[in-house]
Formats: sequence, C-alpha cells, structure tokens
Amino acid sequence: MPNYSYPLLGLLHLIVWIWAIVDILKSGKSVGEKLLWILVVLLLPLIGLILYILIGRGK
Repeated sequence: MPNYSYPLLGLLHLIVWIWAIVDILKSGKSVGEKLLWILVVLLLPLIGLILYILIGRGK
C-alpha cells in the first residue's frame, strides 16, 4: 500500500509558501521589508514560513 503522506505534506507546504509570498506582496510593508521577508521565506523554506507567520505578519 503506497504512502501518500509525503506528497500531501509537500502540497500543503507549497500552498502555505504561495500564501505567504502573496501575503508579503500585499502587505503595507516597505519594498525593502518585503524583499527581506521574501528572501527569508525562499532561502529558509520551513523555518522562514514559521518566522513570517509568527513575527512578520504583525497585527
């Protein structure tokens, strides 16, 4: 029986990653802050997403 959990986790990660990039681009942050957050999310895939959700989104 095949294990489908890894592809599903990968798809979930891709969806959250795309959401984070769109959220960063739509935010009211300066261009420099947007670029920095996009680099963090791209270069540190899982940790960058967690950091953005906890710290970067603000209120």
